[in-house]
Amino acid sequence: MGHLSLVERGLFLFDKIIVAVARNSAKAALFSVEERVEMLRDSLSGYDPARVEVDSFEGLLVEYARERQATALLRGLRATADFEYEFQMAMVNRHLEESVQSVFLMTDYRWLYISSTIVKEAASYGADVSAMVPPPVAACLQKKFQQRG
Repeated sequence: MGHLSLVERGLFLFDKIIVAVARNSAKAALFSVEERVEMLRDSLSGYDPARVEVDSFEGLLVEYARERQATALLRGLRATADFEYEFQMAMVNRHLEESVQSVFLMTDYRWLYISSTIVKEAASYGADVSAMVPPPVAACLQKKFQQRG
């Protein structure tokens, strides 16, 4: 829900938002890139497709932004730990491509305590996480953990 809040608030700042899903082979993700893209598309289906797009990429985000002629990277911050990591990434991205700016928005207070790790762990034990994630994501989590047993 924090990601949806970020998109919604970001639309006040930008004409268009591309929600970019990274292909990261070093990370053991619960869902494939294709599954994540599909969940995001379903979750964002109520938005004007001319203003909100979901895509995937491989490699550096700043290079993807350059290829897509994006002027900014919109990132959400929950706490100081997020800030330290995001600050480092912003400095590296600025070094690699000065024309792409990093823009940070604080998370909505309702989602401050939520992380994907916590949601996945709760869902893995059969907890109802439907208040913490969009309906398409809740359904996919339930299905994934039922398949795993």
